[in-house]
Amino acid sequence: MGFTTGKFPPVDPETFLDKPLFERTKALALHWVDYGFGSPKMIPTTYVVKLLVLYIGVGLSLITLTSGVGMPWEVTSWWAEPIVYQKLVIWTMLLESIGVAGSWGPIAGKFKPMTGGILFWARPGTIRMPPWPGKVPGTRGDSRTPLDVALYLALLLSLAVGVVLPGRPHPGLSEVLPGNDTGLVAPVAALVPIVLVVLVGLRDKTIFIAARAEQYGPALVAFALLPVLPGNGFVDMILLLKLLIVSVWIGAGVSKFGVHFANVVPPMVSNSPCVPTRFLRRLNYRDFPRDIRPSPVAKTLAHVGGTTVEIVTPLVLLFSTNPTVTLLGVALMVVFHLFITSTFPLAVPLEWNLLFAYGAVVLFLGFPAGDGFALADAGSVWLVLSALVALFFFPVLGNLRPDLVAFTPAMRQYAGNWASALWAFQPGCEDKLNQVIRPTKNQVQQLEAMGYPAAVAEITMQQTIAWRSMHSQGRGLFSLLVRHVDGLDRATVREGEFTCNSLIGFNFGDGHLHDASLVRAVQRRCGFAPGELIVVWVESQPIHKKTQQYQVIDAALGVIERGSWDVRDAVREQPWLPNGPIPLTVSWRRALDEAAPATPAAVTPTAAPLPDSDRVAP
Repeated sequence: MGFTTGKFPPVDPETFLDKPLFERTKALALHWVDYGFGSPKMIPTTYVVKLLVLYIGVGLSLITLTSGVGMPWEVTSWWAEPIVYQKLVIWTMLLESIGVAGSWGPIAGKFKPMTGGILFWARPGTIRMPPWPGKVPGTRGDSRTPLDVALYLALLLSLAVGVVLPGRPHPGLSEVLPGNDTGLVAPVAALVPIVLVVLVGLRDKTIFIAARAEQYGPALVAFALLPVLPGNGFVDMILLLKLLIVSVWIGAGVSKFGVHFANVVPPMVSNSPCVPTRFLRRLNYRDFPRDIRPSPVAKTLAHVGGTTVEIVTPLVLLFSTNPTVTLLGVALMVVFHLFITSTFPLAVPLEWNLLFAYGAVVLFLGFPAGDGFALADAGSVWLVLSALVALFFFPVLGNLRPDLVAFTPAMRQYAGNWASALWAFQPGCEDKLNQVIRPTKNQVQQLEAMGYPAAVAEITMQQTIAWRSMHSQGRGLFSLLVRHVDGLDRATVREGEFTCNSLIGFNFGDGHLHDASLVRAVQRRCGFAPGELIVVWVESQPIHKKTQQYQVIDAALGVIERGSWDVRDAVREQPWLPNGPIPLTVSWRRALDEAAPATPAAVTPTAAPLPDSDRVAP
């Protein structure tokens, strides 16, 4: 791959799209093994420039110059200043909320324009996704109003103010760091964004998730609680921040238990521009090109370099009073986050990874447990216990009942155990999505607007469904397509995350953002006829079960089937299902005479209810 030229799959664009779906999927999956998305080096370079200029350059300039800690390049004068870390958290949350951090740019399926976020959320009439419509007063409906825009812009303003306001003195800080005159972020500057992100989130869960409120929010709570914390409030704030970052690491590590994460590592490494040779990429697969399931190398990288590091190292950092051990632990976590950054995963959470790498340094080296910042130094044991309950409540609930908790509050970062979907349109029907009010068009049309020939644009987007097929849930989703989509080889199949990005301006790997509620919102605007849009959707696997629950959604008719598959059946198969669809257990199917939602052309499905034990084998 060159700087401006990518590595297009070795297929004939004029004839490739006439081939059967699984033949195309196999060719594109095998190409992914060696080249990932095949993006030119210019694409990851764009992200690096964004990090250096916007996140670090502009961010550190604003933070240091408004905090009295020296110039941005004088790192030794500010690296352990608590106000710098506080403001960097707020700055990162601001960029996430605008939409120029995670899920930005072409790697996330945003080609023209490269920004979603604010272009959608500051525009009345776009789709909003309330988490509990009607159950919370004032949240009914799915169309963005001027009130929604006003609340969203107020959130951005409050975060910007928190970045530039000078610090306020705090006696606890002066007691621990005599002579420190930089102060801390004013508690009210943290409290206002907390209130606003909750209000915005009740109206639109998309913005709440995009702002990473489940991670930055608790940090803001720690900043806001400063005046009422027991003991030395500053020490307690640092301990709360340590517990927060440890809970995120451990939650992500636990979510990688099971067989899913091993399937994430190979396609992620294959997409990394920092892996220099095809040989190293192929090491992650069993027997390329015959068997591209994860190899022992990939499983070791996943569960030693991933799961073990994310669970053991944070616990060592939390309790270690040995400076050398602490230094080694911090170095390991910094390398861990830099490795993830180097792979440029499709949700591109690069700023988040840099913040957590810096957080490991400042919290555990700047304020080590051996210097009065151990859990035993907390002002109250109840503070620690309350923080642990609050921080681990949603990760525990999300692993037991993933249907109740979104991907990010459940701390399943890159675990591979995700709610996911594929959208299948009958020929020409994808164009109906252009009836949705939004600042962009479908991804193929975005690529065509950039000068891509139509066939090349289509093949480029089909690479994303090949990527999905390489993950565990992809085998189940493709199996559902075989059973429910007429003329599958002629249908337009799209990866749910990318379609979601073009409809609501954001996705971070969470199928809860493009589930039946989004399909209903789209249907109200587009009026698909029965069979024109079929969405196959699957929930994450609960930690104590061996199955995943799926839904089949006809945009015109609603949910028409529910069931499950055994995850072991999914991971046994190759991405292109050479042995046919995996076995499915159907628990419910819409009855012949069951009332269907109003549709432009009312048609009822042809299946009858099935008992829970109905097993559909290949």
